Amino acid sequence: MSEAEGTATLEITDANFADEIEGSDGLSMVDFWAEWCGPCRLVGPVVEELANEYSDRVKIGKLDVDANPETAFRFNVRSIPSILFFKDGELVDTVVGALPKASLEEKILAHV
Repeated sequence: MSEAEGTATLEITDANFADEIEGSDGLSMVDFWAEWCGPCRLVGPVVEELANEYSDRVKIGKLDVDANPETAFRFNVRSIPSILFFKDGELVDTVVGALPKASLEEKILAHV
């Protein structure tokens, strides 16, 4: 399991998505984002906080849609930020837009 430098979130790519997310037991949360996306930059620190707080129960990663278009296309991600929740490798929930931490935490707790 490789972690992005200095962060608690995993760097998810087209190449490792199957292993890291679809092959994972339990809950995984993936933040689909891009460098140029203003709302994504607002959500980034919140996702990082959640990754630190829930590291024992939830796998949390970030996928750059510009660098990894196949996975974004496969899950029909048309607006970013989009945060997708996977349980035992299956997509169970999606939220679109810059939501507050409490809203994302609710989603985590609903599926964990």
